[in-house]
Amino acid sequence: MSRVVVCGSLNMDVVVQSARLPERGETIVGAEVSFLPGGKGLNQAIASARLGVPTAMVGTVGNDAFANSLRGFLADNDVDSTGVIEVDGPATGVALIQVADGDNSITVASGANMHFDASMLNHEPQRDEVWVAQFETPVAATREILARARKAGARTVLNLAPFVEHPADLLQSVDVAVLNEIELSQATGTRLDASSSPESVAAACGVLRDRGARAVIATLGERGAVVVTATGFDTIPAFPTKVTDTTGAGDCFVGALASQLAAGRTPTEAARFASAAASCSVERLGAAPAMPTDQEVAARLAKA
Repeated sequence: MSRVVVCGSLNMDVVVQSARLPERGETIVGAEVSFLPGGKGLNQAIASARLGVPTAMVGTVGNDAFANSLRGFLADNDVDSTGVIEVDGPATGVALIQVADGDNSITVASGANMHFDASMLNHEPQRDEVWVAQFETPVAATREILARARKAGARTVLNLAPFVEHPADLLQSVDVAVLNEIELSQATGTRLDASSSPESVAAACGVLRDRGARAVIATLGERGAVVVTATGFDTIPAFPTKVTDTTGAGDCFVGALASQLAAGRTPTEAARFASAAASCSVERLGAAPAMPTDQEVAARLAKA
């Protein structure tokens, strides 16, 4: 089994749970607060590591208490954090997450994450690795790192989330692109919603394949996922679950997907496993702390 290397964001998630989300200008009392490790990069690294795959994290944090907590959490989950660099000045990233009735809204203060640069890498990509990136760190760094990984023969995964404008040639360095239907609409200019057919979603994914991505996976929440490759498209059903908190479900999918690509699975095989993993993660509060183990995912798959 090869190693997964995740380049991306590290945040402290401040999670506020309430009976409902406040209206504009309204104050709600009686909520509960938790401080939980997060950030799309960290979440994806934890998801991969908990599934038994050797995993490394690359990114930036500030010189503060949150940084120490995040490093400790990575170590506790057997993630190699020697690539997490401390920068002076900006604070460690923070995400304010409001959770109500199983749904969430998120505001991110990126802080040190936006000071990440490809020159900070302490390890060059290797042929037998899977490199993962997202859009919560500078796009220029993501573009350079994926290009270097692709040139080295590593497999590359790009989560186009949150969606930002990016160079036209970025996808040419991507083996598997992953995004939800909102991000897919933004990336392709295609109008998609909950009533869109799998064929419509697949057609939009095809636009990204035309731009260079070798496979494209659209995650559709309770409707599962669509996987588009050179041979056509497959639909991946969602697994039944009892939702507590959807925060980090997409990150769980990406990390689990990467873990299975590292094990030699095809994008479609990996996506089915990732769908099962994501269904486990939403049953617990938080993002990184909710990532499942390989035993939990195996049990979910066995019930399907």
